[in-house]
Amino acid sequence: MQKLRNTTEKKGIKERIITTIGLLVLSRLGTFIPVPGVDHDAFYESIANNPIVSFLNIFSGGGFASIGLFALGIVPYINASIIMQLGTTSISSLEKLQKEEGETGRQKITQLTRYIALFWALVQSVGISFWVRPYVFNWDLYFVLSMSLALTTGSMLIMWFSEQITEKGIGNGPSLLIFINIISGLPKLLQQNPASVAETNQLTELFILAGIFLLMIVGIIFVQEGTRRIPIVSARQLGQGKTQTKTSYLPLRLNQGGVMPIIFASALLVLPSYLMQLTSNQTVLNILSLFSPSGPNKNTYLIFYFFLILFFSYFYASLVLNPNDVSQNLKKMESSIPGVRPGKATTDYLQKTLNRLTFLGALFLALIAVIPSIIESITNISTFKGLGATSLLILVGVAIDTSKQVQTYLLSKTYEDIMK
Repeated sequence: MQKLRNTTEKKGIKERIITTIGLLVLSRLGTFIPVPGVDHDAFYESIANNPIVSFLNIFSGGGFASIGLFALGIVPYINASIIMQLGTTSISSLEKLQKEEGETGRQKITQLTRYIALFWALVQSVGISFWVRPYVFNWDLYFVLSMSLALTTGSMLIMWFSEQITEKGIGNGPSLLIFINIISGLPKLLQQNPASVAETNQLTELFILAGIFLLMIVGIIFVQEGTRRIPIVSARQLGQGKTQTKTSYLPLRLNQGGVMPIIFASALLVLPSYLMQLTSNQTVLNILSLFSPSGPNKNTYLIFYFFLILFFSYFYASLVLNPNDVSQNLKKMESSIPGVRPGKATTDYLQKTLNRLTFLGALFLALIAVIPSIIESITNISTFKGLGATSLLILVGVAIDTSKQVQTYLLSKTYEDIMK
């Protein structure tokens, strides 16, 4: 009986792994299917050093630079998810759907997210069809329609892949798609780095870089996994004098927003580089160059980037966790924090604790984000080029989350077998 149970459990995991790998492979194959009618060689040369394309390639695995069928990747779905997250905190009807209507409400929100992703993909597809006009052999209305249809369809397929991975595979679908796209760019990165490293001819610097690289990974894991456990006791425990046994905890994460603050900050700082290509006014160019990673004064850019990450960390933490809602839920469950009165005192205590944790998490996040650029400016070694803090955070975070989901799946299957 035990052998049969283990066989069934392994079979379930095997099927999920095969489904996940199969969909990830399909997502990569679609990246290399070029959209017809474009001079891809000329286009690739023109955008080789474009910071906007470099940022978008993180999420499309190079598909945006090659204008492949899956060039948009998971970006429209991510944008739609962010819009819906903002909407559920500011629009009362959406907030009601999420909090009061259970599974039905969540399904409606998911459907709305899909519609927004479809609209966003269509807008981006039309914009790209106009953007590549100088590199198109025969640009006309038919080309705009066909290219928009192809890119939008590819984006919707990627969205469907991500949902299938989440439902029938292992791990979070959108995160794994970004993960595999970043991994796909590592071979090219390793081919470029030896030349820059060989120019230094100093093994000491290489060891220092390797040590800092490992410290960054440890720091990322610490930030991603760090939590503050606040003890919670119920009225029954207080009445029976059992506050020291079977205590429940309210976990507050050190980094509530995950990688989102860095993504928001990076996306915002891409705009100056884009605007610099649209204007020839020298005064405007001088101002925009202060906030561009390729500008003459990189220190200004790093300082601005640092504080933007701090700002977005607080902003996202306020979206993810509302201390007032937590306080009300504790009151409804007749539970409280030892030494803190229910109601406003609990709200103030949670808000104060959350602010301190967010500051520490944001500070770690900002330091991890700017360290590669600081090292590059000091050593003149572009070892971290193409594998910045955003990529590292996604790689480490997705690996941790996926391993946790595998463990949770195994534990749930074991529990089901015991109950049977």
